Amino acid sequence: MASFKEDIYEHISAVYQTAADEIKNGLSFIKEVWPLIFLLLIALSILIWFAKPAPPNKVLMATGTGGSYKILGEKYKAYFERKGIELKLVETNGSKENLHHLIDRKDPIQAAFVQGGMISVDNLSGVQSLGSIDYEPLWIFYRKNTFNESAHVSDRDIAKLRINIGAIGSGTHAQAVCILMQNHLNPNASNLSSMSNADAVNAIEQGKIDAVFLVDGYESPNVQRLISNPNIRLVTFSRADAYTRLLPYFEELTVPMGGFDLGKNNPNHPIQLISTTTNLLIDDRLHPAIQVLFLEAATEINGAKSYFSKAGQFPVYLNSEAPLSNEAKFFYEKGTPTLMKYLPFWLAEFLERMFFLLLPFAAFAYPIIKSIPSYRTNLAKKQINSIYKELDKFEQNTIKTFDPNRRGEYIEVLNEMERRVLSSKAAKLATADCYSLRNNIEFIRNALEKQVIYKGR
Repeated sequence: MASFKEDIYEHISAVYQTAADEIKNGLSFIKEVWPLIFLLLIALSILIWFAKPAPPNKVLMATGTGGSYKILGEKYKAYFERKGIELKLVETNGSKENLHHLIDRKDPIQAAFVQGGMISVDNLSGVQSLGSIDYEPLWIFYRKNTFNESAHVSDRDIAKLRINIGAIGSGTHAQAVCILMQNHLNPNASNLSSMSNADAVNAIEQGKIDAVFLVDGYESPNVQRLISNPNIRLVTFSRADAYTRLLPYFEELTVPMGGFDLGKNNPNHPIQLISTTTNLLIDDRLHPAIQVLFLEAATEINGAKSYFSKAGQFPVYLNSEAPLSNEAKFFYEKGTPTLMKYLPFWLAEFLERMFFLLLPFAAFAYPIIKSIPSYRTNLAKKQINSIYKELDKFEQNTIKTFDPNRRGEYIEVLNEMERRVLSSKAAKLATADCYSLRNNIEFIRNALEKQVIYKGR
């Protein structure tokens, strides 16, 4: 038992001594090459300073109050939550307000849904697009008793009805005014009202108005409510092709006969629609990794087959009113970054950031690290050369002022030089040079003892 305890003690002592020696050698090494280490630390600090920061864990996004924007925003929020990022949705009055949030450089909102046709403003500096993510049709619904049941009512036929064109400042209002002006109609006519979409839906169902403009997605509760109402009909844009030529941000869509309900054959004839697009706009300072995450969310959420789009059709850069961000350009050309395909978002982003940080650092650090052995050798040789100079000066002075009575003093000076050589790092790093120096010291010491070359022989 005693032998076992002694063995344990010996092993522990050996481990302790080994660790102490390594620490001592490490500190000694740092002391020798600290200028190079300091240079590396400065280079790393500069790279960290200029490298892109980690992505934020919280992003603010402007959506809307009700309608398809709110529904879509909730889907994006859930997607971001799965990736460990909080997407805080800010309810607004729609596209116009959303765009103003992004234009204001002091506003914390960094992403927003904005209708095509609303983006062309004088000052769009700092706002970029990640692409179009969905169709956003312009719907004109009317009460069926205002026209003959067999009539295929077009956009030209409702001009004199009591029409709601959307709340002032909303995307619906802006698009409705544009359509009216294209037809040389007065957007301030007395038969036009400016209620919110929700109020307008209630009003048309109650017969307070005859028709309503809506710019919203197919899944919007307001749109679905009116489609399913047997007393409401949908206007066909018989000149849809003309609208898309005159207003390039519009696309032409078609609802086939029975496209809403085959059993009820709703609608009872094909309907042509014009549609703007929902665009995902960002503040150009938004972190690149978050931009990619938005595009990934759009691919999963909006890339699926929908009523008006085929699978994989969105996201796409349809609307060129805002410039496409560089991250979006890369995404559309190359697809999802490789790491994000196989790793969690936070890990993929971290590895990518570290790669672009450490790659230039490694290129800078490699020659410095490679030069450390020669640096230590050169430092040792410098110590040896310093003692050589001291020895030469000693020899010259001794030749000129030799005093036989001080011979012991001279020899002690040489002995001190040799002790310094033996205790220096040069003794390990430049052994041959050290022996050569010691031989020279020994030569002068012998000459002093024999007094063969000095004045006063």
